[in-house]
Amino acid sequence: MAQISVNELAILIVEPSAFQQKMISQELIDAGCTDIECVTGLTAAMDHMQRYTPDLVISAMYLPDGDGVELVTRMRSGDVTLKIPFMLISSETRGKFLEPIRQAGSVAMLPKPFRHDDLVLALKATLEFVDPEELELDDYDTHELKVLLVDDSEFALKHIGSALEAIGIQHVLTAHNGEEAMALIERETFDLVFTDYNMPIMDGGELTQHIRTHSNQPYVPILMVTSEQNEARLEGVVQAGVNAVCNKPFSPDQLKNLIRSLLSD
Repeated sequence: MAQISVNELAILIVEPSAFQQKMISQELIDAGCTDIECVTGLTAAMDHMQRYTPDLVISAMYLPDGDGVELVTRMRSGDVTLKIPFMLISSETRGKFLEPIRQAGSVAMLPKPFRHDDLVLALKATLEFVDPEELELDDYDTHELKVLLVDDSEFALKHIGSALEAIGIQHVLTAHNGEEAMALIERETFDLVFTDYNMPIMDGGELTQHIRTHSNQPYVPILMVTSEQNEARLEGVVQAGVNAVCNKPFSPDQLKNLIRSLLSD
């Protein structure tokens, strides 16, 4: 559990509507937050983050000088802003707009209007990212675990890699598709494989099947970290040999619980 509390979080709201700013701010105050700043657009948000680094950015999707996708992309491309947790609050439901934010890493994606309880859960996840505790295992030294991380999104590789590093996992190799992953598996021994589902050349399902039937590590635990929503496809990868599925976005506690379960099994 994080050692800091919600009232210690510095939060930046990026929202062009004054009414929405007030509504979100009040919900945050009701949840115990006290340090809240508001700006109306992308440029102002980036300028603010360069001067005062917040613990959490909460953004609308559509801004007067850009959108939430561009904002989180810029954040994940900068040294100062790379690891700042990001939350989207938007009425947008179309996957083609939401998927880049899932890939870049967000603590939550809440609808407008949102439930107060969902905001509280998102703040709890933020605390876990801001002040993570290391993973403790009965039969493994967390610092010695060797993990293969497979995802075609560079932002997702950075986000998941940072989350693993924060909980004490130091040895992480990355691949951008199943074909690259198989080449690494032929050369290295891994304790865990994390893979996305939708990837070019060889997707996560094909990679899983190949590991289980043709690799020299057929029993390595495989965790699929994905935004895939099609239940039939996910059922297919479980049948192929995936040990567990973790949705994007995820919290560090979810990640730790899944790893504990996989390695205890």
